[in-house]
Amino acid sequence: MAENLTIARPYAEAVFSSADAGGKLQAWSQALQRLAMIASDPDMHNAIGDPKVGPEQLYGLVAAGTGDALNAEAQSFVRVLIENDRLAVLPEIATLFESLKNEREGVIEAQIESAFPVDDAALAQLVGDLERRFKRKVRAQVTVDRALIGGALITVGDEVIDGTVRGRLASMASALRTE
Repeated sequence: MAENLTIARPYAEAVFSSADAGGKLQAWSQALQRLAMIASDPDMHNAIGDPKVGPEQLYGLVAAGTGDALNAEAQSFVRVLIENDRLAVLPEIATLFESLKNEREGVIEAQIESAFPVDDAALAQLVGDLERRFKRKVRAQVTVDRALIGGALITVGDEVIDGTVRGRLASMASALRTE
């Protein structure tokens, strides 16, 4: 995985520079997300690794998956990736591109795991609190995990805020063992 990130980084940075200069960050973001989904498909992954599948056939498979969604620049980019045998790292390229885009826009991603569904008002309050804490705009993604028992587990970058009942019980158990 780390090797793929190392390989993907120059491609992501090059696309980001071009997209940023051309004011096309959102368009490239959407194109890369779509391409990453195609490259992640198990059948496509097999085709990428198959020496019997030539570059034009591989491009045809990608083009069929995207339909008319790719502009000329994105089509050229796909051809460069195929030519350099880097099509498999498209998911990492998309992830790195999103990180660069979020940094440019002053946005951070927050993963919120909650024991129960979060209503819009509570989510807005939580996002507001996170924005004040991190002094950046927060884009939240909420998932429900009933195993948390209650509360929420929030991950922002490499910082984790554990406000779950399960986390509190684990802390109490640890404290009891050390005493």
